Amino acid sequence: MLSYIWPLALVVFANVMYQICAKSVPVDMNPFASLTITYLVAAAACFVMFFISGRDTTLVAEYGKTNWVPFVFGLSLVGLEVGFIFAYKAGWEVSMLSIVQSAFLAIALIFVGYLLFKEALTANKIIGIVICLVGLYFINKN
Repeated sequence: MLSYIWPLALVVFANVMYQICAKSVPVDMNPFASLTITYLVAAAACFVMFFISGRDTTLVAEYGKTNWVPFVFGLSLVGLEVGFIFAYKAGWEVSMLSIVQSAFLAIALIFVGYLLFKEALTANKIIGIVICLVGLYFINKN
């Protein structure tokens, strides 16, 4: 059970810290400059964690297994992070932005799951989409 729960707890904690950091980037700082520091810290942390994880391989050997994913993943992370930073600079509230984007993300991923990964598109998921849209209406209603 713990192996099922701890990754979720980590994601929630990391996402809370992520949102606090994205909202707290100095207003007059270029987001891309901020992200260069972010990525250097992230690269150093990954480098250390690779060796701590006790793998019986080398970084070079692991790099030899790569495909298109790390490159597209990197670009998508830049888009994600810059999007949050610019949204906060544009005036989004931390309590609203994450909820709104998460609802739209959930809806989009239902269709991604169906189209790319052959996941079932059930009546419950369609009802969930409608509930998300109704919720978004009420959250954003003045």
